[in-house]
Amino acid sequence: MNPSPIFLPCAAGVEPLLADEVRALLAEAAPRAAESVQLGRGGVRLVGGPATAMRLHLESRLAARVLWQIAAGRYRDEDDLYDIARTVRWQEWINARQTLRVDTTAVRSPLQSLHFASLRIKDALCDVLRDATGERPDVDPRHPHLSLVLHLHEDHATLYVDLSGEALFKRGWREAQGEAPLKETLAAAMLAASGWHGREQDGPLLDPCCGAGTIAIEAAQIACGMAAGLHRSFAFEKLAPFRAEAQAWQEMKAAARERVHAPRVAVHAGDVSFRMTDFATRNAERAGVTHAIEFKTADALQRSAPAEHGVLMLNPPYGERIDAKGTGSTGRGRDDHGFEPAHRGARADAGARQGFEDGGSPTAFFAALSAHWKRAYPGWTAWVLSPDAKLPQAMRLKESRRVPMWNGPIECRLFRFDLVAGSNRGKPDAASDA
Repeated sequence: MNPSPIFLPCAAGVEPLLADEVRALLAEAAPRAAESVQLGRGGVRLVGGPATAMRLHLESRLAARVLWQIAAGRYRDEDDLYDIARTVRWQEWINARQTLRVDTTAVRSPLQSLHFASLRIKDALCDVLRDATGERPDVDPRHPHLSLVLHLHEDHATLYVDLSGEALFKRGWREAQGEAPLKETLAAAMLAASGWHGREQDGPLLDPCCGAGTIAIEAAQIACGMAAGLHRSFAFEKLAPFRAEAQAWQEMKAAARERVHAPRVAVHAGDVSFRMTDFATRNAERAGVTHAIEFKTADALQRSAPAEHGVLMLNPPYGERIDAKGTGSTGRGRDDHGFEPAHRGARADAGARQGFEDGGSPTAFFAALSAHWKRAYPGWTAWVLSPDAKLPQAMRLKESRRVPMWNGPIECRLFRFDLVAGSNRGKPDAASDA
């Protein structure tokens, strides 16, 4: 297969972090692909071959999917979309005994029905196969062999093959029950934004409100050099154009397994709930990092520091519980393809409940938390994800940095607090949106 344009969607606000990650991942293995990386709306664009696409699936912690462009062109109506799709040699991607699905997203498209646009793409595919073989495939909206994504701009259409299947935040270790709204890709983005890379010089990491353990597990895998996609399969593995790459894919995975090592820095986590700590421990076991995380059931308002210095990273409760402070109605969040608004009412991991289950207010909890931090964690750096722009006031701390991020449809900020004994009030304002 020849190199193709590739689009990597991601959570809004994560695009610069994803671009840096992709360049680093491809710098040695595919330098020309690394040089082609460009920031796009809602993701990153580059040009690469099958080996590049496979490496991104295996290694990227921030991308939501890997979309392989197969056709593009200008359009005015659905008939133009049909003509664009007919230019593809579909018999190289699918046969009549397999199934397909077409998802359409749009920005300022003049078309009245995105469903009809999807039907025209399906019609073109089926007509090409019928002309070539006398048969046509069926549609399977749930588990198709070939998943297509059509994205419409005002007058330009792009058609992709979704090489990932399930979204990449599904690392393959989480139980179906107790799914946490904090996606693994967003947890990884929080770590990337903080500059914590699992190195000894980064210091230990603690999530005192770990819930399902998402942040701690991502951190432990990074500390152990474990590839994000090592424990799952992908749609491209069953697609005909990639079957010739099967041996290269197995060798790539084997090399990734050999790179796994003992953790270079300690990761600590816990929750006020025994049930959630146990749940997070089981998730860590499936993720292969139980040995790399020290779990402890404890109240975040009382837990002592596990080291003299380190990084606190947490995603406290928000969303439905403090809806007035969120911006869930903006629609800025994106779905798993990276184009359309995501689900409404996202909130933090279920276990991060200290101070809330008994009816306590968020303001009281954060004030007590910051007071505890100033007593027990001087010398630490804390990173807190919140949709509340006034969180520093609630915590009576001055942030040294704030990074815009979107958790689904909720606009958030990742605040950095440099902890010292006593109050940080009165320090010069170094905060700025990154």
